[in-house]
Amino acid sequence: MISRGKRNVLGVLVDAIDYEAATEQVVAAGRERQSLALTALAVHGVMTGVLDPAHNARLNAFDVVTPDGQPVRWALNLLHRAALAERVYGPDLTLSVLSRFADEGMPVYLYGSTDDTLARLIPELERMFPALKIAGVESSKFRPARPGEDAEIADRIRASGARLVLVGLGCPRQEVFTYAMRPLLDMPLMAVGAAFDYHAGLLRKPPPWMQRVGLEWLWRFGLEPKRLWHRYMVLNPAYVARLTAQRLGVWKAHPPAPANERPETFAV
Repeated sequence: MISRGKRNVLGVLVDAIDYEAATEQVVAAGRERQSLALTALAVHGVMTGVLDPAHNARLNAFDVVTPDGQPVRWALNLLHRAALAERVYGPDLTLSVLSRFADEGMPVYLYGSTDDTLARLIPELERMFPALKIAGVESSKFRPARPGEDAEIADRIRASGARLVLVGLGCPRQEVFTYAMRPLLDMPLMAVGAAFDYHAGLLRKPPPWMQRVGLEWLWRFGLEPKRLWHRYMVLNPAYVARLTAQRLGVWKAHPPAPANERPETFAV
């Protein structure tokens, strides 16, 4: 089990952690009914923080930020000698956590995505984990929260008996939601990115060799070029440039202090 604490990657604090340790932290929080915020960041997720200081501060307030993409793992190894042998990929971490929650009989709540995606996702999760208890399911409204709506959502989640919330709203909306809802819930929240779409069978994973060498971005770009061109054609080179500057010491990537104020509104 590897958990070496947070390290500065372009000013975003990312945990030098492996699947086992990340899973254990979520399970322990669910077992003890403690709030916890986790997200898995690839290059795009890191760059959302780099380009938005307020969001960077929110990310730095998360309890666990795993290196979802290979380039983020490489950065931890290059900058901080983390010696991580593998990334901690959001969709795979989701399955690891769900397996443990199923084994321990702790119910989970699915928040985000569309009704159609959730309708496909639930039977797939039940097939993979027959003992899994799904306490509740709630699709995204695709709009900002109305005044008091965050408390209503929290009430529904607590009333369901859930001990974990999986949040699938897409980056960075899911990170803002997770950060904002953490004070209202006595359970872990995991921002799981595209895990809902992958496990519902709506997105195809790249071949393992592409994942190992950090070319997952190319695979996804090929599937959705119109939606993802800016993410990969603009943000990826910017990430490499800033990482190089941080490594050479010509740019001091100062992490902002963790945020401690809830946003006035956020996407639900």
